[in-house]
Amino acid sequence: MIARTIYITDDDFARLTNLVGNTKASVDSDALQKRDLRSELNRAVRVPKDRIPPDVITMNSKVVLRDLQTGENFECTVVFPGQADVNKGRISILAPIGTALIGYRKGDTIEWNMPGGTARLKVEEILYQPEAASILHE
Repeated sequence: MIARTIYITDDDFARLTNLVGNTKASVDSDALQKRDLRSELNRAVRVPKDRIPPDVITMNSKVVLRDLQTGENFECTVVFPGQADVNKGRISILAPIGTALIGYRKGDTIEWNMPGGTARLKVEEILYQPEAASILHE
């Protein structure tokens, strides 16, 4: 699959870069996910928060995804690790699916290595994006 261009706000880039820190020196349990997130950040196109397209997944965006293997739809919100709650559909940016989603757009298909194998997901809809709702991150 050809890698698509992903977009990220300058604010999300700064906060996520701080979150991943120095991945070379990291030995915590999230080291692999931090490395993967750093890789995504390095390839992302940075955009001022007032210029991010409304169909891009940013931090705190709520989306509808279709699992292309099962055909099932599910909703989730991409959040920072301390806000994650899988029972409420709040997926950490450091979870494989959270890292996979950031910066993609409505209609994009994403292939990402997960603990159980490769996931193929399609972004069906963005139900909420803070920047589109004129709510800026703290």
